[in-house]
Amino acid sequence: MKTVELTVTRIGKTGAVKLPVATLRRYKIGAKLILEERAGEIVLRPKHVPSPKLSWKKTFAEMAAENEDWSEWDTTAGDAHES
Repeated sequence: MKTVELTVTRIGKTGAVKLPVATLRRYKIGAKLILEERAGEIVLRPKHVPSPKLSWKKTFAEMAAENEDWSEWDTTAGDAHES
């Protein structure tokens, strides 16, 4: 992991640091970060917004569009639990 020295800039009664654009892109950092204080260190991590769940209809449509083949997952055909 690469170490980078950052400068803290005063903005009113707070401080700010500029993060390199390459770092923002690499970690997919958007408008918000999570700051976590741990013993002897500060951790910044991206705030991931959960993606919306797809309905069964949308899921099937996406699978059909991708021509996904799930036949090898069909294990019930020969497992004697058909009845």
